[in-house]
Amino acid sequence: MRTGLLTVLALVGFAANSLLCRAALAGGGRLIDAASFTGVRLVSGALVLALLLRARSGRHTGGSWPSALALFAYAAGFSLAYVRIPTGVGALLLFGCVQATMLGTGLARGERPKAREVAGLLLALGGLVGLTAPGVSAPDPVGAAMMAGAGVAWGVYSLRGRGNRDPLAATADNFLRSVPMAVALSGVGLLAQGTPHATGRGIALALASGALASGVGYSLWYAALPHLTATRAAIIQLSVPVLAAAGGVLLLGEGVTARVLLAGTALLAGVLLALSAKAAPRKPAAASGQE
Repeated sequence: MRTGLLTVLALVGFAANSLLCRAALAGGGRLIDAASFTGVRLVSGALVLALLLRARSGRHTGGSWPSALALFAYAAGFSLAYVRIPTGVGALLLFGCVQATMLGTGLARGERPKAREVAGLLLALGGLVGLTAPGVSAPDPVGAAMMAGAGVAWGVYSLRGRGNRDPLAATADNFLRSVPMAVALSGVGLLAQGTPHATGRGIALALASGALASGVGYSLWYAALPHLTATRAAIIQLSVPVLAAAGGVLLLGEGVTARVLLAGTALLAGVLLALSAKAAPRKPAAASGQE
């Protein structure tokens, strides 16, 4: 039950990130540019996590530079891509690459999905394709490449967190290590664009994304990961586009279509089918390379 609650709260955080990023970068980044959004998001996440860790009398431990690099690559690619490609295409590319990365790694490590998990995955992927693909033109190749890279990076970051014993400390450590990378990206953006563009509302959206949806949300995800196989962790994340679509309807005034309802139902049904398969007993997670 604890793992289920942590997972649900983390998925809500993931969906919130999509909504906040979509709202901030809509119209080609008229509220805030992508580099500034990424910088504010990571720095604010690092600050909030540091405060939480200090309140607990803990230390920044358990992270690593490879994990921080994966976190930064995801955040930067996610923001930069959404300036160039539609939200639906971005979601398909992002989560498709996340699944390929996590499932491929799970298979390479000896995990063997059960038949019901495979059936659920295929049904969920079919729903995801139906939700995002029909009627969408070919995406900008640069934006598509950046979102694909973000998906691979998030898959790597998730896999590296599965063996961590202190999720809050590890997430805080990774966010702290990513700050110099975010500052460097802002510097590159300054050289490329001249004056950074950021309105008060854009900064507020980036702060909410970093402090709450990312900092707290990723800590919850790291806490749930040791109790999930790579296969299940990958499948569960397929529900995020549906949560984001529902949030778009309720919070951003986006319309509801029959295609969204049908595809969303198929996706969620696939996730539930895969999760209904009885998990085989697992050995305790080994160290994942965090240091």
